[in-house]
Amino acid sequence: MSALPALVSGMPVVVRTGEPLTHCRTPHYLRGKRGVVVRPLGRYPDPEALAYHKPGLPPRVLYQVEFEAAEVWGERLCEPSYRITADLFEHWLEPDAAGHRRSPA
Repeated sequence: MSALPALVSGMPVVVRTGEPLTHCRTPHYLRGKRGVVVRPLGRYPDPEALAYHKPGLPPRVLYQVEFEAAEVWGERLCEPSYRITADLFEHWLEPDAAGHRRSPA
């Protein structure tokens, strides 16, 4: 297992879509949305496995990801510069080849 996280700060990502049949710690409203990795937060046991009394191993990298509010809530938002962040595990994130690398605010 690599000591370095697969995703790095400033990397554009997309939250995976899908309807898992088990416990899920990823908000439904973020699935399919594009964001930017702010920073990796460390490796932790997988909470989706822990919910079923499994050890949650191997540990997964947790990332802080930033989203433009308009990406999440739509253009009707009154404050277009507003951003939100969420802590998401690596298995819910995919690199966004169409995105542009930038520094999080």
